[in-house]
Amino acid sequence: MPWSRANGLDIYYEAAGEGPPLVLLHANPLDHTMWLYQLARFSARWRVIAPDLRGYGRSDKPQSPFAFADMAADIVGVMRDAGVGRAALAGVSIGATLALQIALDRPDLVRALVLSGGEAGPNPVFPALARDYAAKPLAEQRAAHLRMIVGRAFAESALGRHLLEVFLESTPALSGRSIARIFEARAAVDLRDRLASIAIPTLVVNGAADVSLAAGRDTARRMPNARHRIVPDAGHFACFENPGAFDAAVLEFLASIGYGPAPRARGRARPDASGPAPPGSARRRR
Repeated sequence: MPWSRANGLDIYYEAAGEGPPLVLLHANPLDHTMWLYQLARFSARWRVIAPDLRGYGRSDKPQSPFAFADMAADIVGVMRDAGVGRAALAGVSIGATLALQIALDRPDLVRALVLSGGEAGPNPVFPALARDYAAKPLAEQRAAHLRMIVGRAFAESALGRHLLEVFLESTPALSGRSIARIFEARAAVDLRDRLASIAIPTLVVNGAADVSLAAGRDTARRMPNARHRIVPDAGHFACFENPGAFDAAVLEFLASIGYGPAPRARGRARPDASGPAPPGSARRRR
């Protein structure tokens, strides 16, 4: 089993496939298994690296305070130990913010960004979630948190109920205090004023019912080389709520910048009419 110890913690990661590297960064309160569909599909085109962030999965679960930059350093350590140089980074929610942090601090390591359901600025929900994870029974809090942000239709579907149950089975191995520390670290981060300096090709993705849709549009507007896509029939976790449309958007984007083979035509995410125009479009920013 592959582990990284480059940043002083044991960080577990999955690796599959061959080709240009693609690093997948999961969301709170899940682990790398949230990428189950993408690990299967993307590993046919790229060398996929999917870590468990500190606090989750098989990775260490520190309970002392730490900074968001420490979490980003964990991922840089994984890339180093996995022999990955310049890679495409794809992240969901806090994983998207981590990808942004790495792109800002180590642009030499990033070829492209896929940011799904992420926020570049602060949000009053982060300190509240930190308090809840520290104080409430973990099984109760984690289940409530997931159902708060996943699309309602998905959560009520047979597949949605099954997947959420599967994800929640890992709860006994987790630490509410460690997850609280993650939200404390995230609450101190505001990258919005730095986004204009990121020239890396970027795809911003949101589910149509994503609680972070407005923040995603704002992120895309602030980045000079970003395009925005909306995944229908999905909430915050478009990668498993509507994996077909999510994957099609990612495949199309990475192929458009020459990072992997061209995708076959399938159901797709739609361009966000209120967001920035894709390269080559006649529409201009205002």
